[in-house]
Amino acid sequence: MEEAGKMDPIRTCVACRKRALRDELLRVVLQDGRLIADDRAVLPGRGAWVHPTARCLDRAVSRGVFPRALKVSGKPDAGPLENRLKTLMDN
Repeated sequence: MEEAGKMDPIRTCVACRKRALRDELLRVVLQDGRLIADDRAVLPGRGAWVHPTARCLDRAVSRGVFPRALKVSGKPDAGPLENRLKTLMDN
């Protein structure tokens, strides 16, 4: 959508590598070693973008792309993010 010469930001899903409008993706950040959904895309720190689907989330976790995308070492806890995604899919 374009308003007054502004284009909506495009982001790339870290799981499937498809480009999409920012509004179609979910921003994920790392807090205290846990991956959490940043619904409003306002939390501090580096973010990674993923489609809010079980398929993309599973792919991202199984391939271990979040540490690379977020530039951290170790394996972050994806539990909170998986729980949040289940909530989104139920609504």
